[in-house]
Amino acid sequence: MGKPTGFLEFPRHDRGYAPVEERLKHYREFVIPLPEEELRRQGGRCMDCGIPFCHQGCPVNNIIPDWNDLVWRGDWRDAIEVLHSTNNFPEFTGRICPAPCQESCTLNLQDEPVTIKSIECAIIDRAFEEGWVAPQPPAHKTGKKVAVVGSGPAGLACAQQLARVGHEVTLFEKNDRIGGLLRYGIPDFKMEKWLIDRRMEQMAAEGIEFRPNTHVGVDLPARELLDGFDAIALTGGSEKPRDLPVPGRDLKGVHFAMEFLPQQNRRVAGDAIPEDQAILATGKDVVVIGGGDTGSDCIGTSNRQGARSVTQLEILPKPPEKEDKLLTWPEWPNKLRTSTSHEEGCERMWAVTTKEFLGENGQVTGVRCARVEWHRDEHGAWKMKEVPDSEFVLKAELVLLAMGFVHPVHEGLLDDLGVEYDARGNVRGDTEGPTAYRTSLDKVFAAGDMRRGQSLVVWAIREGRQCARAIDEYLMGSSELPR
Repeated sequence: MGKPTGFLEFPRHDRGYAPVEERLKHYREFVIPLPEEELRRQGGRCMDCGIPFCHQGCPVNNIIPDWNDLVWRGDWRDAIEVLHSTNNFPEFTGRICPAPCQESCTLNLQDEPVTIKSIECAIIDRAFEEGWVAPQPPAHKTGKKVAVVGSGPAGLACAQQLARVGHEVTLFEKNDRIGGLLRYGIPDFKMEKWLIDRRMEQMAAEGIEFRPNTHVGVDLPARELLDGFDAIALTGGSEKPRDLPVPGRDLKGVHFAMEFLPQQNRRVAGDAIPEDQAILATGKDVVVIGGGDTGSDCIGTSNRQGARSVTQLEILPKPPEKEDKLLTWPEWPNKLRTSTSHEEGCERMWAVTTKEFLGENGQVTGVRCARVEWHRDEHGAWKMKEVPDSEFVLKAELVLLAMGFVHPVHEGLLDDLGVEYDARGNVRGDTEGPTAYRTSLDKVFAAGDMRRGQSLVVWAIREGRQCARAIDEYLMGSSELPR
Protein backbone atom coordinates (compact mmCIF):
# COMPACT_ATOMS: atom_id res chain seq x y z
CA MET A 1 0.00 0.00 0.00
CA GLY A 2 1.07 3.57 -0.51
CA LYS A 3 4.16 4.21 -2.58
CA PRO A 4 6.45 1.14 -2.55
CA THR A 5 9.47 3.29 -1.77
CA GLY A 6 7.61 6.01 0.10
CA PHE A 7 8.93 5.07 3.52
CA LEU A 8 12.45 5.56 2.14
CA GLU A 9 11.71 8.82 0.35
CA PHE A 10 9.40 10.72 2.71
CA PRO A 11 10.42 11.65 6.26
CA ARG A 12 7.84 11.19 8.98
CA HIS A 13 5.85 14.34 9.78
CA ASP A 14 2.95 14.58 12.20
CA ARG A 15 0.48 17.20 13.33
CA GLY A 16 1.80 20.03 15.46
CA TYR A 17 0.40 21.95 18.41
CA ALA A 18 -0.25 25.58 19.20
CA PRO A 19 2.30 27.10 21.62
CA VAL A 20 1.70 26.32 25.30
CA GLU A 21 1.27 29.95 26.30
CA GLU A 22 -1.44 30.35 23.65
CA ARG A 23 -3.44 27.18 24.23
CA LEU A 24 -3.57 27.60 28.01
CA LYS A 25 -5.83 30.60 27.47
CA HIS A 26 -8.77 28.56 26.15
CA TYR A 27 -10.46 25.15 26.12
CA ARG A 28 -10.53 24.61 22.36
CA GLU A 29 -8.60 21.98 20.44
CA PHE A 30 -5.08 23.13 19.62
CA VAL A 31 -3.83 20.55 17.11
CA ILE A 32 -2.49 22.02 13.86
CA PRO A 33 -3.47 19.73 10.94
CA LEU A 34 -1.07 18.80 8.18
CA PRO A 35 -1.70 20.27 4.70
CA GLU A 36 -3.21 17.91 2.14
CA GLU A 37 -0.03 17.37 0.15
CA GLU A 38 1.88 16.37 3.27
CA LEU A 39 -0.94 14.06 4.34
CA ARG A 40 -0.73 12.32 0.98
CA ARG A 41 3.00 11.84 1.40
CA GLN A 42 2.47 10.41 4.88
CA GLY A 43 -0.08 7.97 3.47
CA GLY A 44 2.49 7.06 0.84
CA ARG A 45 4.90 5.95 3.59
CA CYS A 46 2.65 2.95 4.31
CA MET A 47 4.58 -0.20 3.37
CA ASP A 48 3.23 -3.18 1.45
CA CYS A 49 3.64 -5.33 4.56
CA GLY A 50 3.23 -9.06 4.17
CA ILE A 51 1.37 -8.99 7.48
CA PRO A 52 -0.06 -5.55 8.33
CA PHE A 53 0.34 -5.62 12.10
CA CYS A 54 -1.58 -2.35 12.38
CA HIS A 55 -4.74 -4.46 11.94
CA GLN A 56 -3.81 -6.38 15.05
CA GLY A 57 -3.06 -3.20 16.98
CA CYS A 58 -6.40 -1.58 16.12
CA PRO A 59 -9.31 -2.87 18.25
CA VAL A 60 -11.89 -2.05 15.53
CA ASN A 61 -9.62 -3.67 12.91
CA ASN A 62 -9.48 -0.56 10.73
CA ILE A 63 -8.36 -1.42 7.20
CA ILE A 64 -5.46 0.96 7.60
CA PRO A 65 -3.23 0.10 4.60
CA ASP A 66 -6.17 0.50 2.22
CA TRP A 67 -7.13 3.99 3.31
CA ASN A 68 -3.49 5.04 3.57
CA ASP A 69 -3.14 4.03 -0.07
CA LEU A 70 -6.30 5.89 -1.07
CA VAL A 71 -5.07 9.07 0.64
CA TRP A 72 -1.73 8.73 -1.13
CA ARG A 73 -3.63 8.55 -4.42
CA GLY A 74 -5.86 11.49 -3.49
CA ASP A 75 -9.03 9.37 -3.43
CA TRP A 76 -10.51 10.80 -0.23
CA ARG A 77 -14.09 9.79 -1.06
CA ASP A 78 -13.24 6.08 -1.16
CA ALA A 79 -10.98 6.51 1.86
CA ILE A 80 -13.91 7.53 4.08
CA GLU A 81 -15.98 4.62 2.83
CA VAL A 82 -13.25 2.19 3.84
CA LEU A 83 -12.74 3.95 7.18
CA HIS A 84 -16.45 3.99 8.01
CA SER A 85 -16.74 0.28 7.19
CA THR A 86 -15.07 -0.54 10.52
CA ASN A 87 -15.39 2.61 12.63
CA ASN A 88 -18.60 4.58 13.19
CA PHE A 89 -16.85 7.58 14.73
CA PRO A 90 -13.33 8.18 13.39
CA GLU A 91 -13.61 11.85 14.38
CA PHE A 92 -13.52 10.65 18.00
CA THR A 93 -10.73 8.08 17.66
CA GLY A 94 -8.72 10.38 15.40
CA ARG A 95 -8.55 12.79 18.31
CA ILE A 96 -8.45 10.78 21.55
CA CYS A 97 -7.33 7.24 20.71
CA PRO A 98 -3.77 6.51 21.94
CA ALA A 99 -3.15 4.86 18.55
CA PRO A 100 -2.05 1.30 19.36
CA CYS A 101 -2.03 0.82 15.57
CA GLN A 102 1.02 3.07 15.34
CA GLU A 103 2.87 1.05 17.98
CA SER A 104 2.18 -2.03 15.81
CA CYS A 105 3.32 -0.40 12.55
CA THR A 106 6.29 -2.15 11.00
CA LEU A 107 8.03 1.21 10.59
CA ASN A 108 7.82 1.64 14.37
CA LEU A 109 10.72 -0.81 14.58
CA GLN A 110 12.72 2.27 13.58
CA ASP A 111 10.62 4.69 15.67
CA GLU A 112 9.05 6.18 12.54
CA PRO A 113 5.54 4.69 12.29
CA VAL A 114 3.08 5.89 9.71
CA THR A 115 1.03 8.79 11.13
CA ILE A 116 -2.11 6.63 11.08
CA LYS A 117 -4.07 8.62 13.65
CA SER A 118 -3.50 11.94 11.89
CA ILE A 119 -4.48 10.48 8.52
CA GLU A 120 -7.63 8.94 10.03
CA CYS A 121 -8.66 12.28 11.51
CA ALA A 122 -7.97 14.09 8.25
CA ILE A 123 -10.12 11.64 6.27
CA ILE A 124 -13.21 12.12 8.42
CA ASP A 125 -12.76 15.88 8.76
CA ARG A 126 -12.46 16.14 4.97
CA ALA A 127 -15.52 13.93 4.53
CA PHE A 128 -17.68 16.19 6.68
CA GLU A 129 -16.36 19.30 4.93
CA GLU A 130 -17.25 17.82 1.54
CA GLY A 131 -20.70 16.65 2.64
CA TRP A 132 -19.92 12.97 2.15
CA VAL A 133 -21.22 11.94 5.57
CA ALA A 134 -24.98 11.52 5.29
CA PRO A 135 -27.66 9.66 7.23
CA GLN A 136 -28.14 6.01 6.30
CA PRO A 137 -31.76 5.27 7.19
CA PRO A 138 -32.87 1.65 6.79
CA ALA A 139 -34.62 0.46 3.66
CA HIS A 140 -37.25 -1.24 5.81
CA LYS A 141 -38.32 -1.49 9.44
CA THR A 142 -38.22 -4.75 11.39
CA GLY A 143 -40.82 -3.81 13.97
CA LYS A 144 -38.40 -4.72 16.77
CA LYS A 145 -37.70 -2.28 19.61
CA VAL A 146 -34.29 -2.03 21.27
CA ALA A 147 -33.31 0.02 24.33
CA VAL A 148 -29.69 1.10 24.58
CA VAL A 149 -28.78 2.31 28.06
CA GLY A 150 -25.72 4.57 28.13
CA SER A 151 -24.74 7.01 25.39
CA GLY A 152 -20.96 6.77 25.44
CA PRO A 153 -19.08 5.44 22.39
CA ALA A 154 -20.28 1.85 22.94
CA GLY A 155 -23.90 2.92 23.18
CA LEU A 156 -23.67 5.30 20.24
CA ALA A 157 -22.06 2.66 18.01
CA CYS A 158 -24.53 -0.02 19.08
CA ALA A 159 -27.52 2.25 18.52
CA GLN A 160 -26.37 3.40 15.09
CA GLN A 161 -25.72 -0.11 13.82
CA LEU A 162 -29.09 -1.37 15.04
CA ALA A 163 -30.98 1.58 13.56
CA ARG A 164 -29.37 1.07 10.18
CA VAL A 165 -30.79 -2.46 9.90
CA GLY A 166 -34.29 -1.28 10.71
CA HIS A 167 -34.78 -1.68 14.45
CA GLU A 168 -36.54 1.01 16.46
CA VAL A 169 -33.82 2.23 18.81
CA THR A 170 -34.20 4.36 21.93
CA LEU A 171 -30.96 5.59 23.52
CA PHE A 172 -31.23 6.38 27.24
CA GLU A 173 -28.75 8.67 29.03
CA LYS A 174 -28.83 9.70 32.69
CA ASN A 175 -27.09 13.06 32.06
CA ASP A 176 -28.65 16.10 30.44
CA ARG A 177 -26.65 15.69 27.25
CA ILE A 178 -25.77 12.69 25.10
CA GLY A 179 -22.19 11.41 24.93
CA GLY A 180 -21.25 9.76 28.23
CA LEU A 181 -17.59 10.29 29.06
CA LEU A 182 -17.04 11.73 25.59
CA ARG A 183 -19.23 14.60 26.76
CA TYR A 184 -18.36 14.93 30.44
CA GLY A 185 -15.04 13.13 30.87
CA ILE A 186 -12.84 14.11 27.93
CA PRO A 187 -11.82 17.80 28.18
CA ASP A 188 -12.90 20.09 25.36
CA PHE A 189 -9.28 20.90 24.56
CA LYS A 190 -8.87 17.26 23.50
CA MET A 191 -12.22 16.88 21.75
CA GLU A 192 -14.75 19.65 21.25
CA LYS A 193 -18.35 18.63 21.91
CA TRP A 194 -19.91 19.91 18.70
CA LEU A 195 -18.42 16.78 17.17
CA ILE A 196 -20.88 14.71 19.21
CA ASP A 197 -23.78 17.00 18.32
CA ARG A 198 -22.97 16.66 14.63
CA ARG A 199 -23.14 12.86 14.83
CA MET A 200 -26.36 13.05 16.82
CA GLU A 201 -27.98 14.91 13.93
CA GLN A 202 -27.02 12.08 11.59
CA MET A 203 -28.24 9.42 14.03
CA ALA A 204 -31.54 11.19 14.66
CA ALA A 205 -32.12 11.25 10.89
CA GLU A 206 -31.48 7.49 10.91
CA GLY A 207 -34.37 7.03 13.34
CA ILE A 208 -32.71 6.92 16.77
CA GLU A 209 -34.67 8.47 19.64
CA PHE A 210 -32.49 10.15 22.27
CA ARG A 211 -33.71 10.17 25.87
CA PRO A 212 -31.33 12.27 28.00
CA ASN A 213 -32.15 13.09 31.63
CA THR A 214 -33.40 9.53 32.05
CA HIS A 215 -31.56 7.56 34.71
CA VAL A 216 -32.71 3.98 34.20
CA GLY A 217 -32.94 2.25 37.56
CA VAL A 218 -33.53 5.59 39.30
CA ASP A 219 -35.93 7.78 37.30
CA LEU A 220 -37.22 4.92 35.17
CA PRO A 221 -37.65 1.40 36.61
CA ALA A 222 -35.57 -1.19 34.78
CA ARG A 223 -38.67 -3.41 34.66
CA GLU A 224 -40.29 -0.99 32.21
CA LEU A 225 -37.50 -1.65 29.72
CA LEU A 226 -37.86 -5.40 30.12
CA ASP A 227 -41.60 -5.09 29.49
CA GLY A 228 -41.45 -2.52 26.70
CA PHE A 229 -38.53 -3.59 24.50
CA ASP A 230 -37.57 -6.71 22.55
CA ALA A 231 -33.90 -6.37 23.56
CA ILE A 232 -31.80 -4.22 25.88
CA ALA A 233 -28.15 -3.23 25.47
CA LEU A 234 -26.35 -2.16 28.64
CA THR A 235 -23.58 0.16 27.44
CA GLY A 236 -22.90 2.34 30.47
CA GLY A 237 -19.40 3.03 31.67
CA SER A 238 -17.17 1.70 34.41
CA GLU A 239 -17.96 4.56 36.75
CA LYS A 240 -17.14 3.30 40.23
CA PRO A 241 -13.90 5.19 40.99
CA ARG A 242 -11.00 3.65 42.86
CA ASP A 243 -10.85 5.43 46.21
CA LEU A 244 -7.92 6.16 48.51
CA PRO A 245 -9.04 5.37 52.08
CA VAL A 246 -6.28 7.07 54.05
CA PRO A 247 -6.59 9.47 57.04
CA GLY A 248 -7.96 12.84 55.97
CA ARG A 249 -9.90 11.50 52.99
CA ASP A 250 -13.00 13.40 54.14
CA LEU A 251 -11.26 16.80 54.09
CA LYS A 252 -12.72 19.50 51.88
CA GLY A 253 -10.69 19.82 48.70
CA VAL A 254 -10.13 16.08 48.11
CA HIS A 255 -12.17 15.03 45.10
CA PHE A 256 -12.45 12.29 42.52
CA ALA A 257 -11.30 13.37 39.06
CA MET A 258 -14.79 12.73 37.73
CA GLU A 259 -16.18 15.29 40.15
CA PHE A 260 -13.71 17.86 38.82
CA LEU A 261 -13.54 17.28 35.05
CA PRO A 262 -17.28 17.29 34.22
CA GLN A 263 -17.72 20.65 35.93
CA GLN A 264 -15.32 22.32 33.53
CA ASN A 265 -16.97 20.69 30.52
CA ARG A 266 -20.28 22.08 31.76
CA ARG A 267 -18.77 25.57 32.11
CA VAL A 268 -17.51 25.40 28.54
CA ALA A 269 -21.00 24.33 27.45
CA GLY A 270 -22.41 27.45 29.10
CA ASP A 271 -23.81 25.90 32.27
CA ALA A 272 -23.62 27.78 35.56
CA ILE A 273 -21.99 25.91 38.46
CA PRO A 274 -23.25 27.01 41.89
CA GLU A 275 -20.44 28.71 43.78
CA ASP A 276 -20.78 26.43 46.80
CA GLN A 277 -20.35 23.36 44.54
CA ALA A 278 -17.53 24.66 42.35
CA ILE A 279 -14.26 22.71 42.28
CA LEU A 280 -11.56 24.99 40.90
CA ALA A 281 -7.76 24.87 40.76
CA THR A 282 -7.38 28.64 40.39
CA GLY A 283 -4.48 29.91 42.51
CA LYS A 284 -4.03 26.56 44.27
CA ASP A 285 -1.29 23.99 44.65
CA VAL A 286 -2.83 20.92 43.06
CA VAL A 287 -1.82 17.30 43.61
CA VAL A 288 -3.11 14.74 41.10
CA ILE A 289 -2.89 11.13 42.29
CA GLY A 290 -2.78 8.70 39.38
CA GLY A 291 -0.54 8.63 36.33
CA GLY A 292 -2.96 7.71 33.54
CA ASP A 293 -4.96 9.66 30.97
CA THR A 294 -7.51 10.89 33.51
CA GLY A 295 -4.70 12.30 35.63
CA SER A 296 -3.29 13.99 32.54
CA ASP A 297 -6.69 15.55 31.83
CA CYS A 298 -6.77 16.90 35.38
CA ILE A 299 -3.37 18.50 34.81
CA GLY A 300 -4.40 20.22 31.59
CA THR A 301 -7.63 21.47 33.13
CA SER A 302 -5.90 22.68 36.32
CA ASN A 303 -3.34 24.64 34.33
CA ARG A 304 -6.08 26.29 32.26
CA GLN A 305 -7.89 27.25 35.44
CA GLY A 306 -4.74 28.98 36.68
CA ALA A 307 -3.31 26.58 39.26
CA ARG A 308 -0.28 27.83 41.19
CA SER A 309 1.43 24.46 40.77
CA VAL A 310 0.52 20.94 39.68
CA THR A 311 2.18 17.75 40.93
CA GLN A 312 1.28 14.29 39.68
CA LEU A 313 1.93 11.22 41.83
CA GLU A 314 2.24 7.68 40.49
CA ILE A 315 2.73 4.68 42.75
CA LEU A 316 4.45 2.63 40.04
CA PRO A 317 8.11 3.14 39.09
CA LYS A 318 9.02 5.40 36.19
CA PRO A 319 8.78 3.50 32.89
CA PRO A 320 11.76 3.34 30.54
CA GLU A 321 12.21 6.22 28.13
CA LYS A 322 12.28 3.74 25.23
CA GLU A 323 10.96 0.21 24.97
CA ASP A 324 12.93 -2.85 23.84
CA LYS A 325 11.16 -3.42 20.54
CA LEU A 326 12.58 -6.91 20.10
CA LEU A 327 10.65 -7.87 23.24
CA THR A 328 7.49 -5.79 22.87
CA TRP A 329 6.72 -5.05 19.21
CA PRO A 330 4.01 -5.23 17.85
CA GLU A 331 2.29 -5.21 21.25
CA TRP A 332 1.53 -2.08 23.28
CA PRO A 333 4.76 -1.27 25.13
CA ASN A 334 5.33 0.01 28.63
CA LYS A 335 7.31 3.21 28.17
CA LEU A 336 7.31 6.79 29.38
CA ARG A 337 4.53 8.78 27.72
CA THR A 338 4.43 12.55 28.00
CA SER A 339 1.10 14.14 27.10
CA THR A 340 0.48 17.66 25.87
CA SER A 341 -0.91 18.42 29.35
CA HIS A 342 2.35 17.33 30.96
CA GLU A 343 4.21 19.66 28.61
CA GLU A 344 2.03 22.55 29.77
CA GLY A 345 3.46 22.41 33.28
CA CYS A 346 3.60 19.64 35.85
CA GLU A 347 6.02 17.93 38.21
CA ARG A 348 5.78 14.17 37.86
CA MET A 349 6.80 11.96 40.77
CA TRP A 350 7.15 8.18 40.48
CA ALA A 351 7.12 5.32 43.01
CA VAL A 352 5.31 7.45 45.59
CA THR A 353 2.54 6.31 47.92
CA THR A 354 0.05 8.56 49.70
CA LYS A 355 -0.15 7.99 53.46
CA GLU A 356 -2.34 10.83 54.71
CA PHE A 357 -4.15 14.01 53.74
CA LEU A 358 -3.32 16.88 56.06
CA GLY A 359 -5.70 19.71 56.83
CA GLU A 360 -6.69 22.71 58.87
CA ASN A 361 -10.26 23.68 59.79
CA GLY A 362 -11.60 20.87 57.61
CA GLN A 363 -9.72 21.98 54.47
CA VAL A 364 -6.91 19.96 52.91
CA THR A 365 -3.53 21.69 53.13
CA GLY A 366 -1.08 18.96 52.23
CA VAL A 367 -0.36 15.34 51.33
CA ARG A 368 1.97 13.13 53.38
CA CYS A 369 3.80 10.81 51.02
CA ALA A 370 6.56 8.20 51.07
CA ARG A 371 8.85 6.64 48.50
CA VAL A 372 8.33 2.98 47.61
CA GLU A 373 10.38 0.25 45.97
CA TRP A 374 9.11 -2.59 43.81
CA HIS A 375 10.55 -6.11 43.70
CA ARG A 376 9.46 -9.60 42.69
CA ASP A 377 8.71 -12.24 45.32
CA GLU A 378 9.62 -15.91 45.07
CA HIS A 379 6.58 -16.51 42.84
CA GLY A 380 7.50 -13.73 40.42
CA ALA A 381 4.73 -11.38 41.57
CA TRP A 382 5.53 -7.68 42.00
CA LYS A 383 5.51 -6.47 45.60
CA MET A 384 5.81 -2.96 46.99
CA LYS A 385 7.55 -1.83 50.15
CA GLU A 386 8.04 1.59 51.65
CA VAL A 387 11.53 3.05 51.65
CA PRO A 388 12.54 3.72 55.29
CA ASP A 389 12.76 7.39 56.33
CA SER A 390 11.46 8.55 52.95
CA GLU A 391 8.36 10.46 54.05
CA PHE A 392 7.75 13.97 52.75
CA VAL A 393 4.86 16.44 52.59
CA LEU A 394 3.49 18.22 49.53
CA LYS A 395 1.50 21.41 49.88
CA ALA A 396 -1.98 21.03 48.41
CA GLU A 397 -5.23 22.98 48.51
CA LEU A 398 -6.80 20.67 45.90
CA VAL A 399 -6.24 16.91 45.57
CA LEU A 400 -7.67 15.03 42.59
CA LEU A 401 -7.97 11.24 42.74
CA ALA A 402 -7.43 9.84 39.25
CA MET A 403 -6.59 6.21 39.99
CA GLY A 404 -8.98 4.56 37.59
CA PHE A 405 -12.29 2.78 38.01
CA VAL A 406 -12.99 -0.59 39.58
CA HIS A 407 -16.26 -1.58 37.87
CA PRO A 408 -19.66 -0.19 36.84
CA VAL A 409 -21.99 1.20 39.46
CA HIS A 410 -24.10 -1.71 40.72
CA GLU A 411 -26.74 0.23 42.62
CA GLY A 412 -29.84 1.04 40.61
CA LEU A 413 -30.02 -0.37 37.09
CA LEU A 414 -27.76 -3.42 37.40
CA ASP A 415 -28.91 -4.60 40.80
CA ASP A 416 -32.54 -3.96 39.85
CA LEU A 417 -32.15 -6.13 36.77
CA GLY A 418 -30.29 -8.79 38.73
CA VAL A 419 -27.55 -9.41 36.16
CA GLU A 420 -24.58 -11.56 37.15
CA TYR A 421 -21.15 -9.99 37.68
CA ASP A 422 -17.74 -11.40 36.92
CA ALA A 423 -14.90 -11.64 39.44
CA ARG A 424 -14.00 -7.98 38.89
CA GLY A 425 -17.53 -6.71 39.37
CA ASN A 426 -18.25 -6.10 35.68
CA VAL A 427 -21.41 -7.38 33.99
CA ARG A 428 -20.72 -10.98 33.01
CA GLY A 429 -20.78 -11.64 29.27
CA ASP A 430 -18.74 -13.40 26.59
CA THR A 431 -17.67 -11.96 23.25
CA GLU A 432 -17.69 -15.11 21.10
CA GLY A 433 -20.11 -17.87 20.22
CA PRO A 434 -23.90 -18.05 20.35
CA THR A 435 -24.05 -16.19 23.68
CA ALA A 436 -21.82 -13.28 22.59
CA TYR A 437 -22.52 -10.13 24.62
CA ARG A 438 -25.49 -11.74 26.36
CA THR A 439 -25.86 -11.27 30.08
CA SER A 440 -27.35 -13.80 32.48
CA LEU A 441 -30.81 -12.43 31.60
CA ASP A 442 -32.75 -13.23 28.48
CA LYS A 443 -32.78 -10.43 25.89
CA VAL A 444 -30.35 -8.30 27.93
CA PHE A 445 -26.91 -7.67 26.41
CA ALA A 446 -23.87 -5.73 27.65
CA ALA A 447 -20.93 -4.07 25.90
CA GLY A 448 -18.16 -1.56 26.46
CA ASP A 449 -16.65 -0.64 29.80
CA MET A 450 -19.67 -1.98 31.68
CA ARG A 451 -18.75 -5.46 30.42
CA ARG A 452 -14.97 -5.37 29.95
CA GLY A 453 -13.94 -2.80 32.56
CA GLN A 454 -12.33 0.59 31.98
CA SER A 455 -10.75 0.73 28.56
CA LEU A 456 -10.29 2.83 25.42
CA VAL A 457 -12.85 4.62 23.28
CA VAL A 458 -11.85 2.43 20.34
CA TRP A 459 -12.56 -0.73 22.35
CA ALA A 460 -15.97 0.68 23.28
CA ILE A 461 -16.80 1.29 19.61
CA ARG A 462 -15.73 -2.26 18.74
CA GLU A 463 -17.86 -3.78 21.47
CA GLY A 464 -20.85 -1.61 20.60
CA ARG A 465 -20.69 -2.74 16.98
CA GLN A 466 -20.29 -6.40 17.89
CA CYS A 467 -23.06 -6.20 20.47
CA ALA A 468 -25.37 -4.74 17.81
CA ARG A 469 -24.72 -7.73 15.58
CA ALA A 470 -25.41 -10.12 18.45
CA ILE A 471 -28.72 -8.36 19.18
CA ASP A 472 -29.68 -8.38 15.50
CA GLU A 473 -29.00 -12.13 15.33
CA TYR A 474 -31.06 -12.65 18.48
CA LEU A 475 -33.99 -10.71 17.09
CA MET A 476 -33.89 -11.82 13.45
CA GLY A 477 -32.13 -15.21 13.47
CA SER A 478 -29.25 -13.89 11.35
CA SER A 479 -27.46 -10.61 10.72
CA GLU A 480 -25.68 -8.84 7.92
CA LEU A 481 -24.01 -6.42 10.30
CA PRO A 482 -20.21 -6.69 10.42
CA ARG A 483 -18.45 -7.77 13.59
